[in-house]
Amino acid sequence: MTTAHETAVEFYWRPGCGFCMMLRAHLKRAGLPLHEVNIWEDKAAATRVREVADGNETVPTVFVGPVAMVNPDIDQVLTAVREHAPALLEAHTNG
Repeated sequence: MTTAHETAVEFYWRPGCGFCMMLRAHLKRAGLPLHEVNIWEDKAAATRVREVADGNETVPTVFVGPVAMVNPDIDQVLTAVREHAPALLEAHTNG
């Protein structure tokens, strides 16, 4: 069974978050496939974010393979993709 983290960057966000909107725009411009999860609509997602954000619901939180990043910039996400999920970049450049 293929999970979201194998086919896309997992992007946890909430409505009204300016940082989320900015990072989403950068990720889309980079052509990365995203699995977007609104933590206000998904209690399990909110719990997952709290687990990696010192108990807070800080967004954007991004997961790339085994790596969790709280409020990362585009360069941090791209570095994690290159290291842990290079096929996501290859799919974009070959697609």
